[in-house]
Amino acid sequence: MQDLDQIQQRSFKIGVVGLVICIVWAFFNPGQFFHSYLLAYIFWIGIALGSFALLMVQYLSGGVWGLVIRRLLEAATRTFPLLVLLFLPLVLGLRYLYPWARPEEVVKDVILQHKSVYLNIPFFLVRAALYFVAWLSVSHFLNKWSLEQDQMADHRLPEHVEYAKLRRFRLLSGPGLIIYGLTVTFASIDWVMSLEPLWLSTIFGIMFMGGQGISALSFAIIVAVLLTNRTESGVPDPLYAQPLRYVISPTHFHDLGKLLLAFVMLWAYFAFSQFLIIWSGNLPEETPWYLRRMEGGWKWIGLFIILFHFALPFLLLLSRPIKRNRRTLAIIAVWMLLMRLVDLFWIIAPTAQMETGTVSYLHFHWMDILAPIGVGGIWLARFIQQLKSRPLLPLYDPYLEEAFSSTGSKH
Repeated sequence: MQDLDQIQQRSFKIGVVGLVICIVWAFFNPGQFFHSYLLAYIFWIGIALGSFALLMVQYLSGGVWGLVIRRLLEAATRTFPLLVLLFLPLVLGLRYLYPWARPEEVVKDVILQHKSVYLNIPFFLVRAALYFVAWLSVSHFLNKWSLEQDQMADHRLPEHVEYAKLRRFRLLSGPGLIIYGLTVTFASIDWVMSLEPLWLSTIFGIMFMGGQGISALSFAIIVAVLLTNRTESGVPDPLYAQPLRYVISPTHFHDLGKLLLAFVMLWAYFAFSQFLIIWSGNLPEETPWYLRRMEGGWKWIGLFIILFHFALPFLLLLSRPIKRNRRTLAIIAVWMLLMRLVDLFWIIAPTAQMETGTVSYLHFHWMDILAPIGVGGIWLARFIQQLKSRPLLPLYDPYLEEAFSSTGSKH
């Protein structure tokens, strides 16, 4: 495996080149650019937000499954400042993305006029700022306390003192998960659901949370497998890549696979519930959202999502040997990330055609691939930079010994 420094540099270069090409093309087709960029942004911030939630769940529930990937989750949450900067292009494209941001559209629609109390540009920006402040604040303290744990001058403290120090993580993670739930719900409404402001769904935010859990856990599994393979290559590695080979084991990957299965089932349950409730209700302001995605080529994308975002991963992840085989599990995790992008494409892309009258026909633009690569290259470079800045394991965590003992290692 290539050195992480080289991967970081190449990711950044690829990301910059990809975004520059998209930005140049934006002068010719700004509407398509902003829709493709929104797709890319929602996909990558989903990994950071899902990591944010998993980190707090781990502090509350405990378990070695989260201990061995805690630093991967923390590194993802430390990309929030970058994601704030990457949000700025969307601010410039509000009028291209959202009908409620165009005064001429609001004037023509009575419902939009009523919703303008909430859906207006100044309030939209204020809410976005509040979301980022909440995510940055909670993640700041979780990462700050984790760093303090690494830098303890005297780590030979009485056991009851070590466990007491973990209490503050739990005290913050409880309210933090509530904050996460509220902010992600409203952010998904603001950034995605309001692309079609006449449509509404009370399950939309929860469905996004399930998707973010899949994205974050899949990403963590992939990185963990790559780092574990790295330490077995015989090539000398820096200190930050050493510990995982001594700690992470088939048992840990089995636990991560079970958790991924749970998130797949959770996402499928809420996605189906949303469809069932809206379809059975048969309300004129709700069903058109699905009708647009069940006409022409879009229905095949929907069927593809049902089969390969849920059915196939569900069947594969039921197998104990598959979950314990890290390479097979990594392949499934890569596939789940790709399916998350396809699912978001199915949700976001049809809105780009609503004004052209071709919404019933599947339309794919090359920027729908290049924009995620561009944003992802820059985000991945930042993630690797943060990952390298700290040890891969919380060395002075009192539960670390349990992680060692579960592998039978004496290191």
